[in-house]
Amino acid sequence: MEQQPHLNDHNKQEYPPMHTTEHIINQTMIRLFGCGRSISAHIERKKSKLDYRLAACPTEEEIKKLEEAVNEVIARQLPVTTDFITQEEAQGRFDLERLPDGASETVRVVKVGDYDECLCIGVHVENTSEIGTFKIISHDWNEEAKRWRMRFKLV
Repeated sequence: MEQQPHLNDHNKQEYPPMHTTEHIINQTMIRLFGCGRSISAHIERKKSKLDYRLAACPTEEEIKKLEEAVNEVIARQLPVTTDFITQEEAQGRFDLERLPDGASETVRVVKVGDYDECLCIGVHVENTSEIGTFKIISHDWNEEAKRWRMRFKLV
């Protein structure tokens, strides 16, 4: 008989379509800009924002390409699945620095089809067909911090 893994309690309730979109955006940013996943996130039902460390501010053409790429992934109707692995198994595969202090030995991997996988305890859709259309509503650049902030919504 398989035992249910013990995970840390989750202290917030995300809007599943928006949270799954965050995963897709993160992987798209990695692929288009060679950066890491977002350094800060504020995910809400009506609009959300993500911050990234980049060498330079993206051009309007690059931002349009990002929006198109994210929507292309959403349109692929990818299944969103979860697996459970140990922190030891996650070593070298995922950034464990983001785990909270005292994180459980078992961690959850969220996969968006064959497009993205990362450690996450949040709530997600079952399929990207449930998301809608991704729209960047504004963005700004902080030259000193080399931080690009994107605000977006789903329509």
